[in-house]
Amino acid sequence: MLSELKIENVAIIESAELHFSRGFNILTGETGAGKSIILDSINAVLGERTSREILRTGTDRAEVTAVFTDCGAQVEQILSEFEIDCDGEVILRRRITADGKNSCRVNGCPVSVSMLKTLGAALVNIHGQHDSQALFQPEKHVAYIDALAGNGELLAAYKDAYKALQSAKKELASLETDESEKARRLDMLNYQIEELRAADIRIGERDELQNKITLYRNSETVLRALHTAYTAICGDDEMNGGANLFSDAAESLAEASDFFESMRPIAEFLESAALDAREYAAEIREAQESLDMDPRELDAAEERLDVLYRLSKKYGDSEEEMLQFLEKIETEAERITTSDERAQQLRTQIAYLQTEAQHAAQKLTESRRKAGELFAENVCRELEFLNMPSVRFLVRHETVPLSAGGADKIEFLISANAGEPPRPIVKIASGGELSRIMLAIKNVLSACDAVDTLIFDEIDTGVSGLAAEKIGLKLAEVAESHQVICVTHLSQIAVMADTHLLISKSVRDGQTFTAIRTLDFEGRKSEIARIGSGSNITALQLENAGEMLKNAQERKHKK
Repeated sequence: MLSELKIENVAIIESAELHFSRGFNILTGETGAGKSIILDSINAVLGERTSREILRTGTDRAEVTAVFTDCGAQVEQILSEFEIDCDGEVILRRRITADGKNSCRVNGCPVSVSMLKTLGAALVNIHGQHDSQALFQPEKHVAYIDALAGNGELLAAYKDAYKALQSAKKELASLETDESEKARRLDMLNYQIEELRAADIRIGERDELQNKITLYRNSETVLRALHTAYTAICGDDEMNGGANLFSDAAESLAEASDFFESMRPIAEFLESAALDAREYAAEIREAQESLDMDPRELDAAEERLDVLYRLSKKYGDSEEEMLQFLEKIETEAERITTSDERAQQLRTQIAYLQTEAQHAAQKLTESRRKAGELFAENVCRELEFLNMPSVRFLVRHETVPLSAGGADKIEFLISANAGEPPRPIVKIASGGELSRIMLAIKNVLSACDAVDTLIFDEIDTGVSGLAAEKIGLKLAEVAESHQVICVTHLSQIAVMADTHLLISKSVRDGQTFTAIRTLDFEGRKSEIARIGSGSNITALQLENAGEMLKNAQERKHKK
């Protein structure tokens, strides 16, 4: 559940801390006091889209921190996937700066906004006007039925089957192109294959050729250096080489070692060095001879490098990419050549996959039909309690061709008055009716909702009197199994709360400040009286507010 919320520099809120309890939490306050800002802050820390416009005037950053306790297995699984430790508490923090940058953290670990949103969806469900708008969109109604039916596995199985079917159909369609187009494509592929095969590309060849060309172009310099090195070792007509000098020195020291034993190791070393030097000289001679280059070899290397360069402009920058391209087009050519055979295989496969997808869709349809009947029955029961006894709520189910979501078209219909035929909600329901219909739906779905915290915004729109009292009782009922946080303007709803938070604002030094405090019984009396009667509160109004609070608590305890 959401236990703490800290807000800094968001709109007119400079700094505020809210402490929520398990059960039913109410937020009240005068219009413009900051109730919507608190919900905007919660949305922000849950990863929803926001902007630097929420920053308090004159500040360079805004920050929202939310502390959740007693989180369920779904949240722990997400944290595990994010490799974030959880010790029974989850702390979300989001900072927004004046340059529009976001800094998000979960339990101190940096995360992206999308990661924060994924986790936020498992922690809190916010039900506001957008939920009511969802009732106007029939394509979204099936999600309510799937949620009640617990169709996750059935829907996943169907989607796998449908995806396999569509993949096979797509491949078949690509094979069944115009024969002349296939012939043109095959001609092009064969030309490319022949060109690449004829080139006999070898990985690393371009580097070798480049090195060879560079060496040949600098062969005079290299030969001059090799000749100098060889002469220094072996000598010539004018000078004695180092190897001969070493040999002469070794001979002299060997003669001396007969009488001066310590010279023997040096003699042996010099003789070995002379032998090594002559071996290196032989290698230098071979290198000199190898550079006795035929100019035609340089021309051939340059021509080969040019061929590889031209091919790389068409088929890939490197030898690896060109060979990968060759493998790709060989596969495509083979596929076109054997397309008739493959097409027949695909037709057989599609027939099988079509049966599998229809079978999976049928299971999904049966589950949705049963769930739809139960859903309509339970929603009608909830609506009757919410002072809408004449409203008939139906789930219309039609079978349609297979699509990504199954073979079902589901739409919610209502008949607002006795004798009227059921019609789509968008054509019937008023704002107040929509609020109660949505509350009824949410209460029906609450048993299968794994998210612990439910936030209701503007659930009391367009209602009053007995209907408002029923909404309060229903929210209190939902709060028996979930944490409920609700913004309300109605005393009939506010009196049902377990925790009542008052949002107020004041002006100091030309700036607006928002304050939030948890009300005790006396504070609640004053606020309930204000909600019901305005700012001029009388003793009788306070007494009536106290009676409303006591009666509400008694009704809750009797359940």
